[in-house]
Amino acid sequence: MAKTLPAAEWTKRPALAALVAALGNGNARWVGGAVRDTLLGTPVSDIDCATPLLPEEVIARLKDAGIRSVPTGLAHGTVTALVEGGNVEITTLRHDVSTDGRRATVKFASEWKDDAARRDFTINALYADPDTLEVHDYFGGLADLEARTVRFIGDARERIREDHLRILRYFRFQARFGADLDEEAEKACSELAETLEALSRERVGWELLNLLGLPDPAPTINRTHELGVLQVVLPESGKRELVKLAELIEAERRTRTAPDGLRRLAALLPALPTIAISVGKRLRLSRQQCGRLGCAAERNDQDQADPRALAYRAGIECAVDRLLMAGADLSAFEGWDLPDFPLKGGAIVQHGIKPGPQVARILSEIEDQWIAEGFPDNLRVSAILESKLAQE
Repeated sequence: MAKTLPAAEWTKRPALAALVAALGNGNARWVGGAVRDTLLGTPVSDIDCATPLLPEEVIARLKDAGIRSVPTGLAHGTVTALVEGGNVEITTLRHDVSTDGRRATVKFASEWKDDAARRDFTINALYADPDTLEVHDYFGGLADLEARTVRFIGDARERIREDHLRILRYFRFQARFGADLDEEAEKACSELAETLEALSRERVGWELLNLLGLPDPAPTINRTHELGVLQVVLPESGKRELVKLAELIEAERRTRTAPDGLRRLAALLPALPTIAISVGKRLRLSRQQCGRLGCAAERNDQDQADPRALAYRAGIECAVDRLLMAGADLSAFEGWDLPDFPLKGGAIVQHGIKPGPQVARILSEIEDQWIAEGFPDNLRVSAILESKLAQE
């Protein structure tokens, strides 16, 4: 008996029905993550569509139907339809002609199975008919999904040689969906781990942060270390950092704090700002992300002494990162907003102090005392000011 896709909300969207009608009968099937996640009963974010139509024909048919589109990847057969409820990537059936581990040269195909054969894992090669919701499975993806097995299509080593990033993708999918690690996949990932060095750092960084952002990636990250994979992409991480990651995840659970891939990356790095920032730059992270890694790496034993003072000086985000990595709770921040220092240099000048270094010093000393006293009100700040001026 054929397997059918549950009638999830997204399958009933009028905009998607209009898109399917525009492409024509039998020319569209949902594929990949939307199909997989619907079968698992998990939320669907992106919707992808496969079609035997060539990109130019897709564009023409969408235009005739009044649907806007963007040619986002014509060389690889992808056109993005701009529709209500979320854009849809429509990609022509294809198979790889040549690959170098980083990019592929493709040839358009006419058979659905040819398209499925070039995908990475069996659970990602499931197609669903938009009209009947019948699921088309060419490589045992349904059985693997039921068994929670992440398995490469065909020979694992061949799939990895086609795209080296599939090593990290395997572990990400394993951490998200898998039950037991696949022995053949593990061997292939370990043997070909060094090929990750050929990838752009942006791709590695993106994949790593997505893996770390999953509910509990610690067991999988530990396994990547045992297999020699983590050492290739993050040689700064050792056994001590692996323990720190597990402790952080436990602290997040205990405080009901949402998973954060960047915070967890910080836990996998030594508490040395220069190293943390250099890793961020190597992975082509943004300046803001590098700064956050560097701030988290400044963690020390005094962080828990005054969490609010830490938040004021380092920022609430960094304070949360450092406190969680120390295993502390976040109760100090409940019902509390980061205050603004109520005193300006002009108020000191009005008391007869000439503008310059002396004003800056007095202002800094008053701010330090204000923080130490727990951010008292303006009346207390005025009293501190008067006291300081009397000492000048």
